[in-house]
Amino acid sequence: MANDNQPDNNVAYQAGRRISFSEAITVSLNALSSNKLRSALTMLGIIIGVGAMITMVALGTGAKMAVENRILSLGANLLFVRAGAPSQGHIRGPAGEGVSLTPADAEALRKDCPSIAAVVPEVSGSFQVKYENQNWNTRVTGTTPDYQWVRNAPVSEGEYFSNADDLRRERVCVIGKTVVENLFGDTDPIGRTIKMRGINFKVKGVLKEKGVQGWFNQDDQILIPVQTAMYRVMGRDSYSSISLRVASDNLMDVATVEVENALRKRHRLRQGEENDFTVRSMSDVASTLGEATETFTVLLASIALVSLLVGGIGIMNIMLVSVTERTREIGVRMALGARRRDILMQFLIESVTLASLGGLIGIASGVGAATIMANLYDWNTLVSPPAVAISFGFAFVVGVFFGLYPARKASRLDPIEALRYE
Repeated sequence: MANDNQPDNNVAYQAGRRISFSEAITVSLNALSSNKLRSALTMLGIIIGVGAMITMVALGTGAKMAVENRILSLGANLLFVRAGAPSQGHIRGPAGEGVSLTPADAEALRKDCPSIAAVVPEVSGSFQVKYENQNWNTRVTGTTPDYQWVRNAPVSEGEYFSNADDLRRERVCVIGKTVVENLFGDTDPIGRTIKMRGINFKVKGVLKEKGVQGWFNQDDQILIPVQTAMYRVMGRDSYSSISLRVASDNLMDVATVEVENALRKRHRLRQGEENDFTVRSMSDVASTLGEATETFTVLLASIALVSLLVGGIGIMNIMLVSVTERTREIGVRMALGARRRDILMQFLIESVTLASLGGLIGIASGVGAATIMANLYDWNTLVSPPAVAISFGFAFVVGVFFGLYPARKASRLDPIEALRYE
């Protein structure tokens, strides 16, 4: 910014007439370039704020899309049925208490729901599993062979257990990659015997690696026949849930109604009574997780906005200092004919220029940081054009808002007092 006792080189040129907008910009840029270090430090808060906001939103948006894509990769035409009334807030309604899903319920869904292509019951629990001197705590799911195509969970080695294995309650299993790594290491698990709850199980196959889906590691699980799980391992006669494959994506709404009608009839629910079960689609699950990720993204972006506000305060501070330093220059301009509006416009342009340049550099920094994180750490990032536009717009507004007071203060100086200022 210009020295306090020396007006810039354009003062004589501007004196006695109206200053144009382009001339005001030129004067403002000259004033800022005269003290480059101070201008750069003033922009730093804006640069950090804009860059952080763009980076945080890119990370959040990328994570949201990754979660939704991974969940929907299981199949968009899936329905899940669980015992208990639909959640009310975070508490289950009383209608679901003491209610279970039985084999008769699953059979009713097969017979009474023409839109359903496959019905896969599931019973689940966590158990300690052993192989020789190794042990691992994992999720064990009892299900049917249809699980592999309904839930898109094929084997990479060996084979699935069969319907005959299920009917005979055979002690066989299919295991995930994480279980293989922790129990067998480099040893081929096919045909070997593991033990859970004191019962020996023969490994028939290894599930294809799928990675983490949301909060659930799909490679850290063991599948066993549902009859074996219910009557040999878990000692229960009901299912934890039932997965349903709908015949077509455009039949999802029809299938949901069919499932509700079939189960309400099975459970003898009168008209007006609340369901004692919950039906959810895979798209609902993806939407719920997406909303949670979006909320987290908004929170991170809000924190980044604080840096923008701090940067705005820095702009106001340095502009007030500049007004004080250039008081005599302002007095000279007013004495030569500059209007208060010209002084206001010049200082406001300086403030907005600082904020806008900081915003542009911040955009570049944010995009660069998101790209580096994606390449270096293999994180999912997606730079959002609306987030870039909002960040820059907010930086511009910060420049106007925090620059207005110093500009008004400069324009309202008394020319005589300003000329006497040392």
